Amino acid sequence: LLGDLMGLHNLAAQSRGYAFEDFLKRLFNAFGLLPRGGFRTTGEQIDGSFVLSGETYLLEAKWHNNLTPAAELHIFQGKLNARVNWARGLFVSYSGFTEDGLTAYGRGGSVVCMDGLDLHDALKGEIPLNHVLEQKVRRSVETGEVLARVRDLFPRS
Repeated sequence: LLGDLMGLHNLAAQSRGYAFEDFLKRLFNAFGLLPRGGFRTTGEQIDGSFVLSGETYLLEAKWHNNLTPAAELHIFQGKLNARVNWARGLFVSYSGFTEDGLTAYGRGGSVVCMDGLDLHDALKGEIPLNHVLEQKVRRSVETGEVLARVRDLFPRS
C-alpha cells in the first residue's frame, strides 16, 4: 500500500484525485473499515464513508498542491451539520493543512484530520489504520486537537 500511495505522485492532477479516493477506499477495506465510495446527495458530493468502532464517518479527500485552508474544513463541517447531530468526519488532505486554517477551524467541530505524512508514517511503521484513527479520535475528544500526528501518537522507541 505504501508503494501504491507513492505511485500516485506520477499521475496527472485530475486523475490523481480520483485515484487517491480509490486508494483510501482500498486502504480502509484492508483494515476492515467497511468503506463506501463517493456518493452524491442533493446538491453535494461526499467522497465516501467508513465505519470505525461502530460509528459511521464521512470522508473528505483532497490531493492539492497547496495546504488546505480553513474554508475547506468549514465546508466539510457544514456537510456534517446537515446530517444527524452525531455525524463525524475524516478530512484527509495529502498536502496537509495551513496552521491558520486549523486554528480558524477551531475546536467544537466533528472533523478529525489526516495528511500525507500521517498516511506515510502509518504505512511505513506498519501501524494498523484502525488503530491510527482510533487514537486520532481519542486525542481529538480529549484535547480538541483536530490534527494529531501519527508520529506523536505512536512514537518510535
